[in-house]
Amino acid sequence: MNGHRWLAPTLLLAGCAIPAAKPAVAPIAPETLGLATLPAPTIADSWWTAFGDPQLDRVVTDAIAGNPTLDAALARLRLAEATLSTRRAADGPDVTLDGSAAIARLSGKYTIPPPYAGSVRFVGDSHAGLAWNLDLFGRQRAAIAGARASADAARLDLVAARIALAGSVTQIYIDLARAEEQARIARRTIAARQDSLRLVRVRIRSKLASNLEATAAQTLLAQAQGAQVRAAGARALAANALAALAGRGTDYAAAIGPTSLRFDAAIALPARVPADLLARRADIAAAQARIEAAAAGRQVARRSFYPNINLSALAGFQAIGIGNLLSLDAGTANVGPAIHLPLFDNGRLKAGLAGATAELDVATADYNDRVIGAVREAADAIALIGNLADQRAHAREVVTGYAETGRLNAIRVSSGLGSKLDLVDNDVRQLDAELAQANLAADAARQRVALVMAMGGGFSTSQEYQP
Repeated sequence: MNGHRWLAPTLLLAGCAIPAAKPAVAPIAPETLGLATLPAPTIADSWWTAFGDPQLDRVVTDAIAGNPTLDAALARLRLAEATLSTRRAADGPDVTLDGSAAIARLSGKYTIPPPYAGSVRFVGDSHAGLAWNLDLFGRQRAAIAGARASADAARLDLVAARIALAGSVTQIYIDLARAEEQARIARRTIAARQDSLRLVRVRIRSKLASNLEATAAQTLLAQAQGAQVRAAGARALAANALAALAGRGTDYAAAIGPTSLRFDAAIALPARVPADLLARRADIAAAQARIEAAAAGRQVARRSFYPNINLSALAGFQAIGIGNLLSLDAGTANVGPAIHLPLFDNGRLKAGLAGATAELDVATADYNDRVIGAVREAADAIALIGNLADQRAHAREVVTGYAETGRLNAIRVSSGLGSKLDLVDNDVRQLDAELAQANLAADAARQRVALVMAMGGGFSTSQEYQP
């Protein structure tokens, strides 16, 4: 009862001191986002293997093993886990063993009695101590919860970084395959135009063609050669980018061989943004964990207004004279509680609570921003996939049309009814159309990867992810 008498007014003082600071930002409600209620296909966590290219699989594996960004994310996870261990350790009792020894001249004008007063003696002290913060108001528990949520966020950040890295590698690898496809188109066109140039030169020697035809044939050949050079440059840049993502050098880029990637690889993807989108995203789960960490930090700040009660105990020996140190009469001990209640701190605790509340608002606003961004990413990717399908259908018609126009123009020219300039113009346009068709195929593959990433890249909150 006596303990309750001094604790009750202490709690009353603490309760009156806590300001009514409330969070100003609320998490966005998923039902307000207009997501589809139909279930979406499950995405495999190794979804890139659907493209059927073992070299791509190897590059993704190398990037996950050697990318410096992932090393930094892993280090941040280790730091968060160490902080959690520190918080947990602070919740238990501390036991210490201390001792001291000295040769000292004892004052003859103090409280020390004869025969020790004014003499030189051995003074010794040896004791074991215990200190335990009882955490009656949950401040330590809230700190542990916050550290645990921060560690969860760091772990999810690492998962999100791995998923994003796999997506970046795959999209750049698609660019590599795009460059190779454009180079194949250019090589095929170069071979055909070299044959045409040889035939024109033979006809010139036979007085059957003019230099104008040779110039036209040479121009068409140069156009195709330029396309080949551009494709080679694009491939080199893509290979260098892949090497950088893998944390490797130029030798790695040089070792990347021809691709066997299928642009139209079958990956099961939704036609609308699904209702479970938020649960599929590691970055959103990390943002949610940061809200929990900030909320725990706010609880720590609130509970700092309550008294801090510690239990301490000490037992050991104190003596003057080395022979007396371990005697029973030299024994000493004490045990008891200690209470600390901040009353006047110039507004420090109130400012701390206001800051913790603002941090919670920041975490919530970041979560909301990520949710809106995730919905838009998925919606954009779905829209572009449909749009690119339409563009590719028209591109196929264009390529077929130029091929047929070229055939008919050749017949008209050989019959003396058409101009060779029409043939030149058609050939230029046909190469451009074929290159554009290859571009659209690669763009469509990239957008499917973008949708995979927007859908979480195979992440699931029900799975366990280890660093």
